Amino acid sequence: MALPVAFFAVFFAYPVAAITGRGLTVDGVWQFGRVGEVLADPDIRGVLWFTTWQALASTALTLLIALPAAYVFARLDFPGKQLLRAVVTVPFVLPTVVVGTAFLALLGRGGLLDELWGVRLDTSVWAILLAHVFFNYAVVVRTVGGLWSQLDPRQEEAARVLGAGRFAAWRRVTLPALVPAVAAAALMVFLFTFTSFGVVQILGGPAYSTLEVEIYRQTAQFLDLPTAAVLTLVQFAAVGAILAVHAWTVRRRESALRLVDPARTARRPRGAGQWALLGAVLATVAVLIVVPLGVLVERSLDGPDGYGFGYYRALQSAGASGGTFLVPPLEAVWNSLEYALAATAIALVVGGLAAAALTRRAGRLVRGFDALLMLPLGVSAVTVGFGFLITLDEPPLDLRTSWILVPLAQALVGVPFVVRTMLPVLRAVDARLREAAAVLGASPPRVWREVDLPMVRRALLVAAGFAFAVSLGEFGATVFIARPDNPTLPVAVARLLGRAGDLNYGQAMALSTILMVVCAVALLVLERMRPDRSGAGEF
Repeated sequence: MALPVAFFAVFFAYPVAAITGRGLTVDGVWQFGRVGEVLADPDIRGVLWFTTWQALASTALTLLIALPAAYVFARLDFPGKQLLRAVVTVPFVLPTVVVGTAFLALLGRGGLLDELWGVRLDTSVWAILLAHVFFNYAVVVRTVGGLWSQLDPRQEEAARVLGAGRFAAWRRVTLPALVPAVAAAALMVFLFTFTSFGVVQILGGPAYSTLEVEIYRQTAQFLDLPTAAVLTLVQFAAVGAILAVHAWTVRRRESALRLVDPARTARRPRGAGQWALLGAVLATVAVLIVVPLGVLVERSLDGPDGYGFGYYRALQSAGASGGTFLVPPLEAVWNSLEYALAATAIALVVGGLAAAALTRRAGRLVRGFDALLMLPLGVSAVTVGFGFLITLDEPPLDLRTSWILVPLAQALVGVPFVVRTMLPVLRAVDARLREAAAVLGASPPRVWREVDLPMVRRALLVAAGFAFAVSLGEFGATVFIARPDNPTLPVAVARLLGRAGDLNYGQAMALSTILMVVCAVALLVLERMRPDRSGAGEF
C-alpha cells in the first residue's frame, strides 16, 4: 500500500488541503467564521439547493429510463447485443464537455429542435437533466444489469410454481436481491450529477450553477479563494457521506448473494411483452444516445458552403480559430493521446498495487482506504487542478512547467476505475494457489507473475481501456494546468465554444467528433477484451 498511499497523499490530499487552507487562513490564523458567511449568502444557498435537487431529479430520471434496459441486457439474448452494449457505454466515457456540446447541437441555437420546430432548450434545466441521463445511462445498465444477469432465475421460477404470479414472484424474490445494486447505481449517478461541471457550464448558462461550477467561477473568475474553499469543504462532506453509503451497499451486494454464470440466464425474447420491451429499449437508445451523437457529427460537417470537411481542415491552422490557440487545434489530438497513455500507465501501477493490497489485507484501515480511492471522482477537480498550481511549484516537486503534471491529474481519475475493475477478479483467485506456489519456493514477485497475472491479464487490459478513456476526457483539473501551447481535446473544445463565430463553433463540433471516435474505438477494443468471469469490467 506504500506507493498508492504516497501517490494520493502527495497528488490529492496535499493539493486539496493546501488550496482549502489558503482560502480559510489569514496570516496563519484560521477564519472559520467565513464558513457561516458563505453559507448565509442567499445566492450560495441557491447553488446548494439547485445542486442537490437537480442531482436527485437526474438520478430518478436515469433509473426510470435505464432500468428496463438493465433487464434487457441481463435476461434477453439478441443479435448485436455486444455492439449495443458498447454504444450504450460510449456516453459514459465521453468527456462532459463533449456531452454538453452534443446536446447544445441538438437543443441549442440553430440545433435540430430549433430548426425543425423552433424550440430551444439550452440554458434550461431540462437540457441539463437529459444530458445527465445520457451520460449516466450506462452506469445503471451495467451496475444493475451486471448483477441481474447473475441471479439464478430458477428461484423466481420456483416461487411461480408455488403459486405466486409473475409480478409477485419478481417483487418477492428478484427485487430484494436487486435493491443493493439499484441503490449502488443510484448513489453513483447522484455522485456524478452532484459534482457535474462541463454539462452545467455549457448547457446551464448564467441561470444555473452547481457547486463544481461555482467553485470554478469563484476561483478562476473572481479569485475568491475563501468562498471556493468553503464550497470545497461542503462538497467534500457531502461526497464523503455518499461514498460511505455506497461502500455499505457494495458490501451487502458482495456478501449476500449467490451468483451464477450469466450465459445460463439470457434467453431469446419470448412473447409479445418481451419483444415490445426490447423494441422500446432500442428506440430509447436511438433517441437518447444515437441522435445527440449523430447531430454532433452532422454539425461538424455542415459548413458555410454545404457539407464537407472544412471545419476539420481548419483544425490544422492556428490562425483559423482567431487567436484562440498558439498551435493548430488538431495538435490537441496528439497531446491528449500522449497524456492519456502516460496517465494510463500511472493509473495501472498505482491502481494495480492498491487492488492487490486490498485483496490480501483486511481491517478497518484498509477498508477505509478502499473508500478513499473513490474520492477523486467526487471531490472538485477544479480544486485539485488549482491546488496543483500552488503546491507543486517548489523543489523537489517543482512540476508546474512539466508535462507530467497533466497525466498525474488525469491518473487520479483513472485509478478508481482500475481498482474497481481488478478487485473482483483478484478476490476471485484461490489463495491456495498462491500458497502452493510459495511452498514450492516461488518468491512473491514470481507468485504474482505465475499465479495472479495470467488470471487478471484480461481484467488488466479492461482497466487500461477505462483508464485511457477517462483520462482522455478529463477536463476539470486539466483546464487549469494544461499549457496554452499543449492543450488537450476537452480544453480545446471548451475554448472554441467560449468564442463567438460559426467557424469556432464548427471546429468545436469537429474536435468533439474526433474525441468521440477515439473514445468509441477504445471502448470497442475494451468490449472485445471483456473478461470471461462475470462482473469483471463492470462499474
